[in-house]
Amino acid sequence: MNARNFVFAACLALPIVAFAQSTPRIDQRQANQAARIEQGEASGALTGREAARLERGQRHVQNVENRTLADGTVTGREAARVEHAQDVQSRRIYRQKHDRQHDLNHDGVTDRPRHR
Repeated sequence: MNARNFVFAACLALPIVAFAQSTPRIDQRQANQAARIEQGEASGALTGREAARLERGQRHVQNVENRTLADGTVTGREAARVEHAQDVQSRRIYRQKHDRQHDLNHDGVTDRPRHR
C-alpha cells in the first residue's frame, strides 16, 4: 500500500472512529430536521397532518438512537443504521415540504393547488 492510498484510507476511517465515540453529529442533525418541520408548518408548506406524521418519524429516529446508546458504545454499524434512518427521514421531510399540499392560511384545511 503506497503512502497516498494509506492517507486516503485513514481519512475515510477517521470520521467513522470519531463518530462512533459520541453522537453530537446525530443530535445536531435531529435538531436541524425538527427545525425544518417546524419551519414548514409555520410557512404553510406542511399541513398539520403532514407535520404530525413527520414528527412521528423523528421520534422513530430518536428511538433508534436511544437503542444504539443503550449499551454505552456506538459501533460503526449502529452509527450507520442511525444515519440511514436520518437520511430516510430527511427525504420524507423534503418530499412533504415540496408536494402540492399546502395550508397557507393555517386553518387546518389543505388549500387547493393552483393550476398553472
